[in-house]
Amino acid sequence: MYIDKQLKLNVNGVPQFVSIRAEKEKAPLLIYLHGGPGDAAFPLVMTYNKMLEQQFTVVIWEQRGAGKSYYKFDGPVTIDIFVNDLYTLVDYLLPRFHQSSVYLVGHSWGSILGLRFVQAYPELVHTYIGCGQVVNMKKSSKSAYEYALAHADKKDLEKLRRIDCSYQTDSWLNDLLFVTRQVVKHKGSLYGRTNYNNLAIPFLLSRYYTLADLIRHQRGSLQAIQYLWQEVMQTNFEAQTQYGAPIIFIEGRYDNHVSSALAKEYFDRIETEKQFYWFEESCHFPQWSESDRFNKLICNLLT
Repeated sequence: MYIDKQLKLNVNGVPQFVSIRAEKEKAPLLIYLHGGPGDAAFPLVMTYNKMLEQQFTVVIWEQRGAGKSYYKFDGPVTIDIFVNDLYTLVDYLLPRFHQSSVYLVGHSWGSILGLRFVQAYPELVHTYIGCGQVVNMKKSSKSAYEYALAHADKKDLEKLRRIDCSYQTDSWLNDLLFVTRQVVKHKGSLYGRTNYNNLAIPFLLSRYYTLADLIRHQRGSLQAIQYLWQEVMQTNFEAQTQYGAPIIFIEGRYDNHVSSALAKEYFDRIETEKQFYWFEESCHFPQWSESDRFNKLICNLLT
């Protein structure tokens, strides 16, 4: 029996959008944790990763303040709040789908939530799959900055040299956005592309996304960065080399947005069950740049 549900769930006091889709009953639960922070991805996962619905009950969660879950933050928000939201979501899903654990796919910011969740609740995670995996954000930000410096023209180079890539100054938000635009412009984020136009198309064509949702998506992304980025910069998993669930990293060979070289260095030091896959025609978005290979790899976890 086909499952196709779009819900607004009350998650720790905040209405949050969740899509649940599957082509058969009793398929293992897979939760997709989008990037950003605040960069909801429901139309993209629907477009590029629909094949996963053949083998999994695919749950796409638009996190608090993001996309169709947008609202104006009225107080502090922290990474722990999002991890707790994820726990509440998992606690809701497991009994309803008669499962004891979930597969987690975490991308970029979502990979911070994913590994933090594995640290806290390993018994609830069957397998964790990280792509665009964040390991040490200070090191990754420095690497992205150096990539931008190496590729910049004379005008941009002058501006870049005035930027503190630890993002601690009063101008940190504009500096961060400028460096990110430089990485994208020089094909270090979306493979073979100098902009994100291709990633906008599924949003524009989605029957689930209204014009108001598109506006909320933009607002939610900027808001989340403003509220969360300073804490994101403190993220560092390097001291943890053992996990209570299997770990898989799927990394774009040319990811200079969140350094895949750092992810591989860290992966090599993990001492528990693990797998690593290089995607040779990807940067920061292997799940969409090489979606067929990504989908097959994930589905093959069940064979």
